[in-house]
Amino acid sequence: GLFFVSINAVRSQGELAWVTRWLIVVSWCAATVAVIFYALPEAWTVAVLDRLARFDYPGGYGALRWIEDDPEGTMRAIGLAVDPNVLGGMMILAVGLMAPQVFTEEPLYPRWLTSIMLLTAVLALYLTYSRSALLGVGTSLALLAVLKYRWLILFGLVGVTLLLMLPQTQDYVGRLMAGFEGADLATQMRFGEYKDALVLISRYPVFGVGFTGVPDIDLYLGVSMLYLVIAENMGMVGLVSFIGVMVGFFAMVWRAQQQGLEPRMEAILLGLTGGIVGALVSGIFDHYWFNMTYPHMTVLFWLFLGLATATVLIQREQQACEGVME
Repeated sequence: GLFFVSINAVRSQGELAWVTRWLIVVSWCAATVAVIFYALPEAWTVAVLDRLARFDYPGGYGALRWIEDDPEGTMRAIGLAVDPNVLGGMMILAVGLMAPQVFTEEPLYPRWLTSIMLLTAVLALYLTYSRSALLGVGTSLALLAVLKYRWLILFGLVGVTLLLMLPQTQDYVGRLMAGFEGADLATQMRFGEYKDALVLISRYPVFGVGFTGVPDIDLYLGVSMLYLVIAENMGMVGLVSFIGVMVGFFAMVWRAQQQGLEPRMEAILLGLTGGIVGALVSGIFDHYWFNMTYPHMTVLFWLFLGLATATVLIQREQQACEGVME
């Protein structure tokens, strides 16, 4: 529903720029809160979260999250997102949206300010220790490099090298490698979920089992993959429909990119599309983009999709008006 609200409410460059500016600012606020909470003593962070209990926010030390749920290990940033992976997903969208603003000729904010916002969002994402979010944001930035700023590929290679070599990042690299090898408990549990999800989908392949529960006592709903979750709830009809919408969207963006856009419009479209690509990649390993527990993540995803579509439609209308005037 929000997709259609976006394309009907955002009808001009000014409106698009206004909405995008606010998205960047609130993303920065979310990232800043996450970094501050991570830097504060644990007791202070818990005291703040306890005061949010009246809004049904989980309080106490149980609200804090650590790698492998080990309080003696490395803490993960959560900000006000409850779950570190969800915060990582929000930062995928934030980084994807902000990055083109640093390089475009016509940024929405001063370049120095946008750079600070971007670095804050990257730091917040890093502190979540979310492997899916890291892969998602890497894909988002790779798309930006391939489509527009190819010199960023060199910076990307330098960044990957530093990630692999710096002593401060070795814990992160170790988690990544354990995930790829399937050696850690979280990854092994995911593999079990994938197997169970495929059993459920094989029994109810067309329309899935809906959203209220599973008819069979030996099955359960829930798997850490966006695409399998869709297939569980909505069957292959829902999954194929979703994939079809995504393919159509990217085809539309590709045509708009080939036809040429004004620098400001291009930066906004690349940012929104980059966030969507990052979300889809992270969805291979996580489910919060299609989960009733985190409806705001679904809202953000379709808001980005709607605004990107609105960008293309605004550009088309401007080109049509220029053609008539000529």
